[in-house]
Amino acid sequence: MTDAEGGSPPSDDIGAALAQLHELALDLRWSWSHRTDELWRQLEPELWERTHNPWAVLRAVSGPRLEQMLADSVFRGRVGELAGSVRDANRAPAWFEEAHGAASLGGVAYFSMEFMLSEGLPIYAGGLGNVAGDQLKAASDLGIPVAGVGLLYQQGYFRQVIDLDGGQQALYPYNDPDQLPLTPVRSAGGEIVRLELAFPAGSLWLRVWQAQVGRLRLYLLDSNDSANYPAYRGITSELYGGGAELRLQQEIVLGLGGWRLLALLGVEPEVCHLNEGHAAFAILERARTCMRRMDLPFGTALAMTRAGNVFTTHTAVPAGFDRFAPQLIEQYLASYAREDLGLTREELLALGRADARDEGEPFNMAYLAVRGSGAVNGVSRLHGAVSRRIFLPLFPRRPASEVPIGHVTNGVHAAGWDSPEADALWTRACGKERWREVPGSTEELIGRVADSEIWQARAAGRRALVEYARERLSWQLGAAGARTSQIEAAMRVLRPDALTLGFARRFTTYKRPNLLLHDRERLARLLTDERRPVQLILAGKAHPADAPGQALIREWVQFVRREDIRPHAIFLSDYDMLLTERLVQGVDVWINTPRRPWEACGTSGMKVLVNGGLNLSALDGWWAEAYTGEVGWAIGDGRAHDGDAEWDAQEALQLYRLLEREVIPEFYARDARGIPGRWVTRVRRSMGRLTPRFSANRSVREYLERYYLAAACAYRERSRNHGALAARIVESLRALDRGWPSLGFGSVGVETRDGEHRFTVEVRLGALDPQAVRVELFAEAPDGQEPCRQPMTRLERSPSPSFELYRASVPASRPAGDYTARIVPAHPDIAVPLEAAHILWQR
Repeated sequence: MTDAEGGSPPSDDIGAALAQLHELALDLRWSWSHRTDELWRQLEPELWERTHNPWAVLRAVSGPRLEQMLADSVFRGRVGELAGSVRDANRAPAWFEEAHGAASLGGVAYFSMEFMLSEGLPIYAGGLGNVAGDQLKAASDLGIPVAGVGLLYQQGYFRQVIDLDGGQQALYPYNDPDQLPLTPVRSAGGEIVRLELAFPAGSLWLRVWQAQVGRLRLYLLDSNDSANYPAYRGITSELYGGGAELRLQQEIVLGLGGWRLLALLGVEPEVCHLNEGHAAFAILERARTCMRRMDLPFGTALAMTRAGNVFTTHTAVPAGFDRFAPQLIEQYLASYAREDLGLTREELLALGRADARDEGEPFNMAYLAVRGSGAVNGVSRLHGAVSRRIFLPLFPRRPASEVPIGHVTNGVHAAGWDSPEADALWTRACGKERWREVPGSTEELIGRVADSEIWQARAAGRRALVEYARERLSWQLGAAGARTSQIEAAMRVLRPDALTLGFARRFTTYKRPNLLLHDRERLARLLTDERRPVQLILAGKAHPADAPGQALIREWVQFVRREDIRPHAIFLSDYDMLLTERLVQGVDVWINTPRRPWEACGTSGMKVLVNGGLNLSALDGWWAEAYTGEVGWAIGDGRAHDGDAEWDAQEALQLYRLLEREVIPEFYARDARGIPGRWVTRVRRSMGRLTPRFSANRSVREYLERYYLAAACAYRERSRNHGALAARIVESLRALDRGWPSLGFGSVGVETRDGEHRFTVEVRLGALDPQAVRVELFAEAPDGQEPCRQPMTRLERSPSPSFELYRASVPASRPAGDYTARIVPAHPDIAVPLEAAHILWQR
């Protein structure tokens, strides 16, 4: 339809509407807002349903079709209205400014090896990217000033094909930047920005791209520049591919190149958030930038800038850290360290070692991150405790409870994972702004939603998933060369009214994806029960180098291809973001079976919460703190059993029993209206209690209020007066290093009376000022509670000129032998033990 007058619209109107379409397609806000969906569906319905990628739709739509749509004044008006609303949303005051004021935080640079923002920008592998992408989206919603920094991979993570024998094949399609929702970064003069780094074979030139993520920008570095040495062009070729040298090259580009890019663009964040240790070289470049700007030595610059660095570790086992041979570090960074940082080879390597004197110890990126940050955290309560044990080598002789690592449990961006039906339900119950501010009493509000409304939304999500799964399976089988009859049969698998279980994870042994296969015939009986039908949808990749993980995939594929199982269970290949969306929007129960405590957090099960899905999971990661019997089901006993095969078998039996005795009966216990009342009650509690608690809205606010604001304040304090405080801190630390060997204990006395143990301790301070240390009594606490740390008071007079006398009293409720005297650093401006791990125990 053309304009109402019957003629063609002015070319200026069409040009303006086309520019607005480009603006909408290039703002990744569409990845979590459903408002523009209908526009793209109208342009290219089939491509939209397959990709949900507006930029792909806009690039693929034919010229005549685009002209036809833009000639329609109604369509143009809708485009203009939506473009205006997006601009308004990006400029409108948000929660952060209203709650804290813009001046409270001078910006955050968020570094990550991967970002999961949309299937249209495939630069992610899994959980780490999921967290990074969802936190950017939540920061945009909340108005927190964050800039993302990552890499643009020419091939990204591999794409998976399952062959007719059930084997995984890895493909690496090219990511053409022109086909991605990106624009090149340009200087103020309009020139395309290129960044130069010094590498062993000469200059490495980096192209720079940007993605608009609502209010925020994500900058991506790309080594595929024609001026580069051929091998260097492939540095950003693929994510988590290649060997140690390629990984080191990528991490140098991310850390050194990423911070240098921000400086080039005039972006001066007060806080640098390292999402895993991959980006730890940003610590060195930030210090170098400070050295040059303020003419400071490296030690002072590091003391100043580390206060503004926050390191989040996602690793649950020490082997998961990136570690590099000293020779490789020397090859790539010795010149940089010597000429730009003023560090010797030994001083550089010491930053990434537990023992600086051990020449054979590799360089650990996580150790560098800890040594260069002012705060460190894990990603769940349990993972925080695990991380404190992992990092004990950096804090020798400290109890694990005192290793300075906290936790912020991950959350997911609810608006990015909800189905249209769930979005509508939440909007009616809690309002459209629910994820752009501090959520209110969601449990009460969701509690008012009728059972029938919740059940209808669940049925709609399940029905849409079944339709999508059939289409994807038939497409998958066709690509693998299956017979026509098999492809046609794929369109008849699954039922829209059957209890639908989902399992989709990275396939690796510690996640135990084969736990459900422990007793195949027992599982088969559940799946083929005509009276209470159960169906299972699986997906997941194994790293191309992980042969055991690939074997687990083959086991499942062979099982679901059994004649009796084929209608009830399917394995969908190429687990990507689009498939994840459909799964979490439609499954009734999400199953997760990691071996405790190897799941740092896990976010896949969080995504079902907003859609009314329930979790049945091992007590690991986030579920260890989320689970109660009212919101889902759990297997395990809350303890670690390592790789005990007998315990794995016990948990498999628990899983079968829960399905047989609780999950399936509850789903099929229907009232006169056909609604499973107890099931819907459980769904309502899970939605209302857990969705806000495990949302990125909550986790990003927690990062802001626990870490970012404090880091920004500490960085400002240490930067004042040309870094005077940082210089004093460095001198205090050097004094501790010099004087600590001269510390010692003399006699220790204890007297018990009047319900107290009264301790007196002789301490030889040597060259150290009494104000530089704290003498205290320490006793471990039972049952994981906080230990006792009782400061001791220095007496004015001492019986010996060589010793100072300290005294303290503690309740006599436990034996005096439980207490040990110790000496630790004391300084109001030094983070102890993060910056000063010194400790001396009474023997």
